[in-house]
Amino acid sequence: MSFLWTSEALVAAMDGRPLGAMPEGITGISIDSRSLEPGDAFFAIKGETMDGHDFATAAIKAGAGVLVVAEGKLPSLGRLTAPMIVVQDVLAALEKLGVAARARSNAKIIAVTGSAGKTTTKEALRQGLSAVGKVHASAQSFNNHWGVPLTLARMPDDCDYAVFEIGMNHPGEIRPLVKMVRPHVAIVTLIAAAHLGFFRNLDEIAKAKAEIFEGLEPDGAVLLNRDDSRWKLLDKMAHAAGVDHVFSFGENARSTFKLVKCVLHADHSVITARIGGQEIAARVGAPGRHMVQNVLAVLGAAHLVGADVAKVALALAGLSAERGRGKRHVLRHPMGSITLIDESYNANPASMSAAMALLNATPVSGEGRRIAVLGDMLELGDHSAKLHAALADLIVGTETRTVFLGGPEMRALAEVLPDEIATEYRAGVEDLKPVLLSALKPGDVVMIKSSKGIGFSKLVEALLGKFPAEATTSKQT
Repeated sequence: MSFLWTSEALVAAMDGRPLGAMPEGITGISIDSRSLEPGDAFFAIKGETMDGHDFATAAIKAGAGVLVVAEGKLPSLGRLTAPMIVVQDVLAALEKLGVAARARSNAKIIAVTGSAGKTTTKEALRQGLSAVGKVHASAQSFNNHWGVPLTLARMPDDCDYAVFEIGMNHPGEIRPLVKMVRPHVAIVTLIAAAHLGFFRNLDEIAKAKAEIFEGLEPDGAVLLNRDDSRWKLLDKMAHAAGVDHVFSFGENARSTFKLVKCVLHADHSVITARIGGQEIAARVGAPGRHMVQNVLAVLGAAHLVGADVAKVALALAGLSAERGRGKRHVLRHPMGSITLIDESYNANPASMSAAMALLNATPVSGEGRRIAVLGDMLELGDHSAKLHAALADLIVGTETRTVFLGGPEMRALAEVLPDEIATEYRAGVEDLKPVLLSALKPGDVVMIKSSKGIGFSKLVEALLGKFPAEATTSKQT
């Protein structure tokens, strides 16, 4: 059997104390007893609301090969007979294991940060690089203080490429994470008004994202969005951090990796890009101009890590989306069909603009309408009312004339939308649900977009429940 970690290496990496008859090794790492696979090591991490030690018995029943537990919790675990590795702090032990995984790896490492597009760029890198080697990347948006070390600890020692997403909503959060990851290439996708409630302005957000430069491997490369208004500031900060190799991607004529031609279709794009002196054509299997921008970063990064860019480009035709990030469903209505675009995972002004453009580019059928269902953009602080109200100009500039709004912050938008936009506003998702369900007609295209915390995924579930999907297509945003 092939092990992710032998028990001996696991204990040594974490400075742990083994208890009981240890298995020869473990096949995976879990922090959730519900998704644990037999043979996994279960790390009993204490979170903000739950403590993994409370689920030790469930982890054993699920087939955990070994438990990683805190010394201070041993008395409360009673007479559990499963093999254990005892450590002082479980999260710190996971971080040590992540560092050990990075130290043993010969993979080319790419790290991605930015205000929008992190997950889609990570997934596009996974898709493209899988055509030229074995790729390791997190399954979801594991980009925080536990997600990054978990993704590192799960990295097989024989992968060719590894892709890490690194997020933040406060200054100082990226720095310790990128120093664990130690990327060969660091990508900054975009600087935008996300988490603006914790920063004074976009320059401060750019400075926080620039922490990613500090963990770069010696002779590593930085890849910046040349079309972004904060490009010059990021370029300056990269050089100040001692980075000698700073490259750019975009439509700008001076971009290192430049978009030459772009044709946008309702469900995909066709592009030509100049990469390393060659013109590379690609069919991007996900719609939207913003996705084209992410793909430019992918092709540039592939070139920088020495991958076969033509093969990577060819593989991008197969891009698919996750739930909440542009996944499309064709819903069965008694009189026809309805297209649902699920964008319910995240929202900020930049991603709202991209989502509205995507809705605008999606054709309706018959007498169908383009319908935007928008929920609050969170973590905007004192800027919130102004940024929500500013979405009015964005909507008016599209062909969308029917809008459903939910959440306390969206009231600011509801109050300024012109009469030509048919608008329904409700305070929350439960109040909005029946209004939306009763309003949809065959031929409609409905796009649901909000920050995750608003719970608009419940609207997606309600629509799928009332109008079962006849087919599902995955288009990433």
